[in-house]
Amino acid sequence: MAEGLFSANRRIIAGMLVNLFSSICIVFINKWIYVHYGFPNMTLTLVHFVVTWLGLYICQRMDIFAPKSLPIRKIVWLALSFCGFVAFTNLSLQNNSIGTYQLAKAMTTPVIILIQTTYYKKTFSTKIKLTLVPITFGVILNSYYDVRFNVLGTVFATLGVLVTSLYQVWVGAKQHELQVNSMQLLYYQAPLSSAFLLCIIPLFEPLTGDGGIFGPWSLPALVTVLFSGVVAFLVNLSIYWIIGNTSAVTYNMFGHFKFCITLTGGYLLFHDPLSLNQALGILCTLAGILSYTHFKLVEQEEGKSRLAQRP
Repeated sequence: MAEGLFSANRRIIAGMLVNLFSSICIVFINKWIYVHYGFPNMTLTLVHFVVTWLGLYICQRMDIFAPKSLPIRKIVWLALSFCGFVAFTNLSLQNNSIGTYQLAKAMTTPVIILIQTTYYKKTFSTKIKLTLVPITFGVILNSYYDVRFNVLGTVFATLGVLVTSLYQVWVGAKQHELQVNSMQLLYYQAPLSSAFLLCIIPLFEPLTGDGGIFGPWSLPALVTVLFSGVVAFLVNLSIYWIIGNTSAVTYNMFGHFKFCITLTGGYLLFHDPLSLNQALGILCTLAGILSYTHFKLVEQEEGKSRLAQRP
């Protein structure tokens, strides 16, 4: 019994370590690709989608999950938002410091709450709404004092937050509507998103010559790009593993730890400047995120208690 429990815990710890390594690595690898190789953004996104689908295909062949047949028309908008979510997030990383990129992502929570309140008539407690104040204030404070602040980076970060928020809301709705888990949904989403990107890449990025898809890329550049695709797949797989074997709350709490490490790594590896006001902005946002998670956890526990007490 004790041995089985130890084995289960060991697997969960291994899954969390894979997620920690891959989630932090994907940010630094992508930033490295943009800074040192200038690899085209949408093409990198396409590589991630294709490798993710191939990884999921191998997983279903190994019986890690069972694919479920889905009508394409039901997931077209979801696949398009997936393209936008990854592409705009990568463009934000390409045009901002890692600190600003990471903090901008924190704005996803307030925007999701706004979408769910406005369009899905979902209600949130006053305590949850108040946690959005330090999150938003911290992001604005960091952006205002970021010496690398630029209009293009801000536009991409804003679009990234809006599309990511829509995507996350739609994923939850589609999983409920189609009765599928995240891996079954992603198995259909990834190739459809790849097809969309394949059609629009020639309109935005050169196909040949310097900076083109079929340009004279060095072997280290191509190996790094393929490696980033594998890491992107590991991020998706490990998220599913952690939530499936623990809970979404555990994953979110673990996310705060990754948030701090990624910020620290950005300042150490890429020498992103950090002023006192930016540090205060980061601490303010982190305090808001931790408060939000705490209140959500308390409300979930209270909800379970009320259900248990019903006759």
